Amino acid sequence: MAYAIVSTSGTQLRVEPGRFYDVNRLGVEADEEISLDQVLFVENDGDFMVGQPLVKGAVVEATVMQHLRGRKIIVYKMRPKKKTRKKQGHRQELTRIMINSIKVEGNVIAEDDSSSAAVSSDTAAPADEAPQTEAETTEE
Repeated sequence: MAYAIVSTSGTQLRVEPGRFYDVNRLGVEADEEISLDQVLFVENDGDFMVGQPLVKGAVVEATVMQHLRGRKIIVYKMRPKKKTRKKQGHRQELTRIMINSIKVEGNVIAEDDSSSAAVSSDTAAPADEAPQTEAETTEE
């Protein structure tokens, strides 16, 4: 299984095609295609490409699925013996992205299986038609 380590929104993620990840809010609309070009490392069936600091020509293609908010985090500060208490809450703004493919120098080294399966099922023969045998073709 091929994977890449990318840097986006101030964090580094290990990403694989066909999986979704939550990153800090990106300034793009939902259902838009984005390219993550800060690729630090790529692995493909035992072949390693380590960037110094980035892998040349490596791009990770992704689709923005939705914008959401993370779980609420409670920040509670208390000074003992002073009757001072402060309680605050915080919810991080997040963007959920689906990884479509990993490309190195224009060559696709890993792609989402569900998107390629949908394309191949459209070109396949319909299931309700049985293939003809040699005897049937000679009778006609």
